[in-house]
Amino acid sequence: MPRAARVWPTGVRPAVLRGWEAPASEYGPGHRGVDLAAAVGAEIRSVAAGRVSFAGRVAGRGVVSVELSGTGDPPLRTTFQPLDPSVRKGDAVSPGAPLGTLAPGPHCGDAPCLHWGLRRGRAYLDPLALLPPWLLAPRPPRLLPVPPDLPLPKAWPWGG
Repeated sequence: MPRAARVWPTGVRPAVLRGWEAPASEYGPGHRGVDLAAAVGAEIRSVAAGRVSFAGRVAGRGVVSVELSGTGDPPLRTTFQPLDPSVRKGDAVSPGAPLGTLAPGPHCGDAPCLHWGLRRGRAYLDPLALLPPWLLAPRPPRLLPVPPDLPLPKAWPWGG
């Protein structure tokens, strides 16, 4: 997969409510994407640069698909649902560009979520594979040194 700027579609690292499960066959059972925790009305973003190949309704739900630039032939295509799209077919998008807002939908039961998918041609792929490892792994806290010229308070509010 080419190296390129990539971001979470929710802007920040969300909880993955359900992971990708490869189907055993083209029509077999599986989970053809990942479900990410997000609030209804949250802005959903393009994970990489590309062009909107679809923005509209499918089976009563708002869907946006983006063909990713420089990903081969056939190109990789990401899908996002349920959305209230703010883009139109043909729009060019950059990593992090808004695609729409999360709409209510029954996909995750009572919890609102974004269903994020990835395809190459007719084959479904794990969309988390688009993200670099540093975006997937939770980062431990990093303590930075205190600059020597930083003015410190004479007394700490907690009495130290």
